[in-house]
Amino acid sequence: MALAIFDLDNTLINGDSDHAWGEFLCEKGIVDVDLYRRANDLFYQQYLAGNMDMQAFLTFALKPLKDHSVVQLQQWHSEFMQQKIQPMMQRKAQQKLQQHRQQGDFILIITATNLFVTGPIATALEVDDIIATAPEMINGEYTGNFSGTPCFQEGKIVRLKQWLEHNPQKLEGSYFYSDSRNDLPLLEIVDHPIAVDADQHLTQVAKQRNWPHISFRD
Repeated sequence: MALAIFDLDNTLINGDSDHAWGEFLCEKGIVDVDLYRRANDLFYQQYLAGNMDMQAFLTFALKPLKDHSVVQLQQWHSEFMQQKIQPMMQRKAQQKLQQHRQQGDFILIITATNLFVTGPIATALEVDDIIATAPEMINGEYTGNFSGTPCFQEGKIVRLKQWLEHNPQKLEGSYFYSDSRNDLPLLEIVDHPIAVDADQHLTQVAKQRNWPHISFRD
């Protein structure tokens, strides 16, 4: 049994769930549309460029969780799954997941996007587990803060090592599929790094290092 690790946004799904959640909040009129959309777009461009301030982004992204009840947030998330996430699902990604299942591999999503947004997506994809940035909860409600290490860039390695301490899987023989330059630290420590519909920087690195570069796009 090997550990098959997948990035989520722009890898397993054809889009960015974090940015899409922001768009959903704007379309529903839940946030100040002009201000929120401008900030949402700016942070996303910084992410693509590999220079996003994760702490500043999380302060922005987690505030709507603090401002509303968990019950209301869950209702909105159900709509979000239907309206935004279902159209992003990719047949070839599902086939790759099934291939790893048939091999008896353990399938793990590791994503910078917070667990409120991504947990239900991982459930829909029927993976074995997910590691995501953790929004803090106290007394059953979100505080607007985050817990532990954000699951971003080198933070993915920190979180994965913590996870491995409590799970029987190992890095020997492991796979990691990602589209993003932000995931180079983790790609460099697995046995089978695989670029998927990669950004320009990761594409260049994959070519230089003879890493496979595949596509899940139809």
